[in-house]
Amino acid sequence: MYVADSRTTPAPADPGTRPGGRGRALPHAKAASALRTVPRTVFVLGTVSLITDVSSEMVTAVLPLYLVATLGLSPLGFGLLDGVYNGVSALVRLVGGHLADRGGRHKAAAAVGYGLSALCKPLLLLAHGVPLISVVLAADRTGKGLRTAPRDAMISLASSPRTQGRSFGVHRAMDTAGALLGPVTAFAILRMAAGGYDAVFTVSFCVAVTGVLVLLLFVPGRTPTAGTAAPAARVSLAAAVGLLRRAELRRLTLCALLLGLATVSDSFLYLLLQRRLDLAQEWFPLLPIVTAGSFLLLAVPLGKAADRWGRWRTFLAGHLGLLAAYGLVLAPFHAPALPLVAAVLVLHGAFYAATDGVLMAAAAGVTPPELRSSGLALVQTGQAGARFACSVLFGAAWTAWGDRTALSAAAVALAASATVCALLQPVRTTTEVAATETAATEEGSAEPSTAPTTDPAPTTEAAG
Repeated sequence: MYVADSRTTPAPADPGTRPGGRGRALPHAKAASALRTVPRTVFVLGTVSLITDVSSEMVTAVLPLYLVATLGLSPLGFGLLDGVYNGVSALVRLVGGHLADRGGRHKAAAAVGYGLSALCKPLLLLAHGVPLISVVLAADRTGKGLRTAPRDAMISLASSPRTQGRSFGVHRAMDTAGALLGPVTAFAILRMAAGGYDAVFTVSFCVAVTGVLVLLLFVPGRTPTAGTAAPAARVSLAAAVGLLRRAELRRLTLCALLLGLATVSDSFLYLLLQRRLDLAQEWFPLLPIVTAGSFLLLAVPLGKAADRWGRWRTFLAGHLGLLAAYGLVLAPFHAPALPLVAAVLVLHGAFYAATDGVLMAAAAGVTPPELRSSGLALVQTGQAGARFACSVLFGAAWTAWGDRTALSAAAVALAASATVCALLQPVRTTTEVAATETAATEEGSAEPSTAPTTDPAPTTEAAG
């Protein structure tokens, strides 16, 4: 009816169109149009991630200082624990991805992961020795490993191929809003509460439980594509591992692994800044806020840019930004503390905005819908395992050679890995080519998008 009426009656001027222009939308109208193409499922999962990240980042923000300053761990000891915190999930991601693909149980697998991580928060109140803390952190990261691939698969399957980048960008932006609020909450608790760290862990548990409830109540119970597009017989462990026979997915996994081997963990980067600038301990939880703010502001624009200009180019450019951050930390000049911290952490956030969701969007384009969770888990496993190794090696290098030498070695390794990955650049898939052409057409379109704000129809979701 709308189409028929528009042929006879001039449509009212869109508020986002320039007066006298020929349908060229203003920037705010383009942004609104981009968000209208994002399914409701993505926004609900983003809310779950936002709440969960408030909880997890409260702990992450104080954990390095708690372990090093309170428990007296050496850099090597902290490197081992940090490797456990960031790398153990690699051991269970394939399991979580495979279980989620069987029968389309993405929500159930994600719920188990979120629930396990929530239960670990109060256990930190009881674990004061390194062995017990290691067990709790391993269990927490097991939960993360179980939930990450199913959650990303739900985002991918709910989105059309041409908007994968922006859907992941919106989710990562909401996720990062939680990462922004978590350290602020931890900072406020440490300033006000008498039992500082214990109070942080208690509040973190309460927030995590809220995230699990939102997931159970508001996320659709079954992913249509995974449940109907292919028979269950095709979803086997052998088929999941066999995905590596696909050349594009194999290249993506290899490149993610190589670059992960030279990606120093967030905690080490914050400790390096704190030591170089001699920051007071109470200000340490605020360092992740600048990273999170930069990530939050850039996630959607860079996700949209990845859809248009190429996801692999954006992913590689993000690592070059991280290399620039390493260079600033190592720079011999004595820059004022505030500008140096801001520059390093803004680059750090831009690195995540250009890589985290973009890598998943690129992997989704070369993975069949019925094995989407398993395919994403393969890439995540390679990256997480490499970052685990990097944490251990960096901690050992710091203990043996000092912090600056260790970071210099990491910078050289990152530059070499980026060069190799540039030579191994995966060929764009037909899905990404089509997405690029569609995005370019939308930019020059004379009419604003009228896409609905709800989930796409099942036929759109089935296209994956």
